[in-house]
Amino acid sequence: MASKRTPAMSDGIKTFDELPRPAPGSGVDPGVARRTERSAPLVGVIRNSRSYRNKGREQGVAPGVDVIVETTTKRRELVGVLDGFAAKGIDYLAISGGDGTVRDVLTCGAEIFGTDWPTLIVLPKGKTNALAADLGAPENWSLAAAMESARAGHFVTRRPLVVSVAADPQARVYGFLFGGGVFHRTIKLGQGAHRWGAFNAAAVGLTTAWALGQALLAGSENPWRQRSLMRITLPGTEQLSGGDERYVMIASTLENLPLGVKPFGNLREGLKAIVLDTPARRSLMHLPMVALGRRKDGRGYHCFAAESFGLDITEPFILDGEAFPPGNYRISTGPSLTFVAS
Repeated sequence: MASKRTPAMSDGIKTFDELPRPAPGSGVDPGVARRTERSAPLVGVIRNSRSYRNKGREQGVAPGVDVIVETTTKRRELVGVLDGFAAKGIDYLAISGGDGTVRDVLTCGAEIFGTDWPTLIVLPKGKTNALAADLGAPENWSLAAAMESARAGHFVTRRPLVVSVAADPQARVYGFLFGGGVFHRTIKLGQGAHRWGAFNAAAVGLTTAWALGQALLAGSENPWRQRSLMRITLPGTEQLSGGDERYVMIASTLENLPLGVKPFGNLREGLKAIVLDTPARRSLMHLPMVALGRRKDGRGYHCFAAESFGLDITEPFILDGEAFPPGNYRISTGPSLTFVAS
């Protein structure tokens, strides 16, 4: 029996009107500014001072490049910083923080850079760094090491996913890893794992093992066995089979997930999703095989790829480690971005 409770908003759930956005058409054309002649590449660094591995540490330097470092503590500071970087025509935008910092920078920079972003560098300084892991960046990756990789021509492209409010497409947030249903509760548990000193893959492993154990062993009234409303509409207005109540949903544009899991099977590029309808034990017993990319059809699992799909969800969802409120959304792919890879 699915839970009909809609959680109240809490301090841990971010609303879309909290995300600062520049006025459309504001600022300069970053592409024009970036085509000016200069003797050394110009790197703009956004350093989140609240990120786990940035606390008490200064931003490193990189020889042979000009660097502008801006330290931020709040989202509302990002628009002004990015607008200034665009005016200077930076060649590289380095993000020193975790997945949440990357999400906020991409969201705040969408109107400023449009489809003409500078090359991006992710310096993994947060508690979770799934994007950096996808790019092959080691935990101790420095700006100097990243610029060496850039000089060697190590680049990859990724397209973030975009979650937009169905009734207001301009109210949107950019990210790479989306989760609904029991995924939301698992991430909340992961915050406790951080307090225990487990981060990145270790935190993912601990919380996933706990959630799976609860789902397999607990009774039907246990919160870890509850489904929630997730009405999924595929392109062409066709609803995903299996009903409207689901147990868990994960969507991503990442190509390499933490711990080497492959829930999307052979699907790698672009936006893809996997959905489990019910926490039936026979379905959960197949979860390890699903994680290895050996999905079994007919076990309550759905896996699909699409440029976009609709989602009406009655519980908070997670995007790159942070909770956002229930609602009616459109999930789509964003612009192609170039990242420096290790």
